[in-house]
Amino acid sequence: MKLFVLPLAIALVCGIAEAFAPSFVVNPQRSYLPRQIQSSSLSLSMVTEKCKFDYALIFDCDGVIIETEELHRLAYNAAFQAADLTIDGKPVEWTVEYYDVLQNTVGGGKPKMFFHFRNTTKAFPMAGDKTPPETLEEQQTLIDALQAHKTELYKELIAEQAKPRPGVLELMDEAIADPTMAVGVCSASTKAAVTKVLDVVLGPERRAKLNVCILGDDVSKLKPDPLIYVTAAERLGIDADRCVVVEDSLVGLKAAKGA
Repeated sequence: MKLFVLPLAIALVCGIAEAFAPSFVVNPQRSYLPRQIQSSSLSLSMVTEKCKFDYALIFDCDGVIIETEELHRLAYNAAFQAADLTIDGKPVEWTVEYYDVLQNTVGGGKPKMFFHFRNTTKAFPMAGDKTPPETLEEQQTLIDALQAHKTELYKELIAEQAKPRPGVLELMDEAIADPTMAVGVCSASTKAAVTKVLDVVLGPERRAKLNVCILGDDVSKLKPDPLIYVTAAERLGIDADRCVVVEDSLVGLKAAKGA
């Protein structure tokens, strides 16, 4: 369902943006000029002073800039297999159908795994011949190790298969060329994972023109909590009702509307 929702969301964004700023029209013939305010880093301090923009267009990353959800699922399953995770003798594996539900329920990789083991299976797995972790510290150690390996596997998949969603870069470029429009990325994924995606898909020149980029490592609460979008609006110095967000999941939509 979400594959049909995203084009509609982009069309809606274009319509809203035109209402906000008449010059905001996707035009592949247009020559894009350097922005008046640029950032040179993808770090937490990308925007250190509030910028004076009229509006903001903020993109999620996974599923919006690039269709990555299946790559995430494959990387998780590869990490589970490498760690030889089993529950009651059965290997831990996330199906396409289950992951679609999971990524629309929980934001962030570690919270997804905690949710799976605590709410779905109601048991933590064995790793090879090791007994399941019992204490909170042991469980956190397992999740941290799985997430670290999963991220490395995911980065390899991104390098091999990453392609932008049709029309997204054109929309981003048109917004970047408008001096009244701030442009940013807000993703619940880890900095290591998102940085790789942005390196490959956006490229260094386009990345440097983002006015804000907030990632899962940068906030204490992940989507569906609205903190990530509230923080973006605050850093840009723009009222939340002047920010347009492009999302593809229920978790992301709840976060955006909550802001």
